[in-house]
Parts: sequence; C-alpha cells; structure tokens
Amino acid sequence: MKKLFVIALLIFFGNTYAQEGITVSGNALSIREIPPVWPGCSGSEAEKKACFKKQLVNHVVTNFRFPEGYKKGTVKEPVIVDFVINEEGKPQILGVKGGTKPLQEEAKRNIMAIPQMTPGQAGGKPRAIKYSMPFTF
Repeated sequence: MKKLFVIALLIFFGNTYAQEGITVSGNALSIREIPPVWPGCSGSEAEKKACFKKQLVNHVVTNFRFPEGYKKGTVKEPVIVDFVINEEGKPQILGVKGGTKPLQEEAKRNIMAIPQMTPGQAGGKPRAIKYSMPFTF
C-alpha cells in the first residue's frame, strides 16, 4: 500500500511541475518555442505571430529615415540586421551586414525603437528569440 501511495504522489507531483511546452516521446525531447507578442496583438498563437510580422514591417516602414545624402531607390545593397527580442521583451542588436555605415546606423536605430513586448518563451520560461531583418531600399 505504501508503494502505491508513493507512486501516486510521484505521478501527481511529476505532472504538477511539468514545464509547459515540453513533450517527451520515447527518447526524444522537444521544446516548443513561443514567439514574442507585439503590444496590442491578441488571439490564437498563429494570429499573434501574424500580427507580430505585420506590426514589425509597419514599424520599419513608418520609422525609417534615409540619412542625409541618400534617397529611396538609389541604394543597391540591402542592410541586414540580426537581433533578438530578449528575455525582458526588448530588442537587442546582434550584428549588422551590408550597406554603408550611415544606413547601418539608421537600421539599428529603427530596430532599437521597437516597443517593449511580451517576451517569447521556451519550456514555459522567457527566452530570447532571434530574428534577421533585411532593409531593402
């Protein structure tokens, strides 16, 4: 009877402390990654993801300012910004490639102006989620 009680407790507490988004199937462990949520986005996970993409593109387009001496359509090389939305929901630049220094600085400024959001998660805990944003002119 004691063994049955101990087994029941282990099963109960094992389920109670299981982390959200983690599944075990045989020898495989998978952790589901949940993307960050842009302020004002709601609905299902797919709707939040679509809203995030839409809001990010809108933010980049409306907030980009060409540096002095540059005009739309005159720049041939894209600038690519690698960044994360960190565990606090804030953007953090990892690297910038392509373009000239003034265009790189404007692209970084634009990404750093992204509003604070609900951070992404993996295994039920906040996690930095990586993105790569091309700026084509």
